Order: sequence, then C-alpha cells, then structure tokens
Amino acid sequence: MPEGHTIHRLAQDYASHFQGTPPEVTSPQGKFSDAAALLTGTELTTTEAHGKHLFLGFAQTGWVHIHLGLFGKVTFGDTPAPPPTDTTRLRLRNTTSYVDLKGPTTCALITPEEKRAIHTRLGPDPLRPDADPAQAYARIHRSRTTIAALLLDQKIIAGVGNVYRAEVLFRHHIDPYRPGKDLTEQEWTAIWTDLVALMREGVRNNRIDTVRPEHTPEAMNRPPRVDDHGGEVYVYRRTNQPCHLCATPVRTADLAARNLFWCPTCQPS
Repeated sequence: MPEGHTIHRLAQDYASHFQGTPPEVTSPQGKFSDAAALLTGTELTTTEAHGKHLFLGFAQTGWVHIHLGLFGKVTFGDTPAPPPTDTTRLRLRNTTSYVDLKGPTTCALITPEEKRAIHTRLGPDPLRPDADPAQAYARIHRSRTTIAALLLDQKIIAGVGNVYRAEVLFRHHIDPYRPGKDLTEQEWTAIWTDLVALMREGVRNNRIDTVRPEHTPEAMNRPPRVDDHGGEVYVYRRTNQPCHLCATPVRTADLAARNLFWCPTCQPS
C-alpha cells in the first residue's frame, strides 16, 4: 500500500495537470459513471491529501475521495489519450493531459461534511501544515500497545506505512516492541521531526530514502540496494542481511499483520 508521501505527491501531480481547468471526467469501468456525469466540465479547484487519502475538489460539486488501498494505481500521460481499459475507474482529461485511476479501494463523490468526518477520524499527518504531533503523543503515551503497531494506526498518525515505521525506529535506536507508554516526549519529538523531513524528501524524490549521508553506498563503499521498492534503507526488507552499522543480521517478525524489520543490536529491548 502506498505510504503518505506518495499520496501527497499525487495531490501535487493532479494539481499541476488539472487544477484550474474543467476536465472531461469519465468512468470507463462504469462504477463511477453517475458521479462522473456530474463532474465532467466542472473546474478542479483544489487537491489535498491526508495520510493515505486523496481528495480532488470540484468547484461547488463536491470532493472525489480516493484511497488506493493495496491495488490502486494512477497513471498520468499527455494527450491525445489512448483508449481507456475497462478496468479504469476514473479518467480525467483536458487539452494537454489525462490521468487514469485503476483498482482503488475507494473512489467516491462526497460532500464537505463527509470529507470533514474523514479528517476527524485520522491522526495528524507529518506532511500537513495543520498537524499537531502532541495529539498523537497523547494517545501513544496512554497506550500499552507496541510503538511499532501504534505508528501504523492511521487514527494516531496518518500516512506512515511499513517502510517509514521500520526505518524511523531504527534511526532512533528504538525497540519496536517497546510499549507506547514508555516512549518519552523527547523521543517522540525526535521521531516526528524525522518523519516530517523524511516524508518531505519522499514527496520531492518520489521514493523513500532513509540512510544518512555517512551510510550511503558511496560513503560505505558497498553495493547499492536492488529492490522494487527503490531507495536506500537500513532494515526494511533486509532480513538476515548485515546491519549497515553493526553487521548484526536484520530480523523480521509478524506484528499487527505486517512484516516488522529491525536490528536487535541497534534497537535493544
């Protein structure tokens, strides 16, 4: 599932191609046809992301709420657009660009009130200017749940996924099994500040890189990472490979139905 930086990048991309224009809106698959008929020819006025939720605002008509889930994909291109496939849930097209949405968990036309309800149930997003990290810490500090599980709870902090979860805990030498209540406010402030920087970099580069300059392949004279995830990381998907810092084999385990990765030496219990 895409992490929050990807959704913020998509919000920027939708805006750069379509904001201020009245695109043709269609649903070749047919599941969004009624809403598409209401939206087509209406100006796209704003785009917004909160965690893993994308919102496209169309003048006075409403908001298209998109959640990609595990299988959703978005493809941009220049016009003339090729014929859409019958799996395309939503296509926007103007005189210069088109974009196809396929396989999302959610694609729905919602009201401003419904949009506010979604924001209300989500935790603060490190990439949003209105985010309050103290709100997240208040919930973390009351919980006996592991910090690794809490970081993936979108009601506590929105947009963090499995990669950022594993990497930020490693970068701060925090045992992923530590209960949230044992995390100090100073540690949380450092984690939040790091997430803001890392995720902004993710939006900018459209990939996740988490290693510090002194630990890059060039600095350490090691081969670059080869993985469909891209990006240089410390522990994510590096099971049994030596830790870049201490050479201890990276461990993995199942936690909250997701694979957890950590270094038992650099992140002691």
